[in-house]
Amino acid sequence: MSPDRLVTMANQIGRFFAHRGEERGSADIADHIVKFWDPRMRAAMRAHLDAGGAGLDPLPRKAFEILAAQQNS
Repeated sequence: MSPDRLVTMANQIGRFFAHRGEERGSADIADHIVKFWDPRMRAAMRAHLDAGGAGLDPLPRKAFEILAAQQNS
């Protein structure tokens, strides 16, 4: 799946959870990503973020930062 499509999907998820605020919303997005995204999709998004993460909204960006921190623990 292309990074552009993954960014679009992540931003859509972010808009869905935006009403929950930054802390809860980003945690819910991270939970959704773990439950429903294939590991290859998550890896592709990590690579996209490592390259700057163009187009990713702040809330899903924070969710991926949470996931990266969990992975590094």
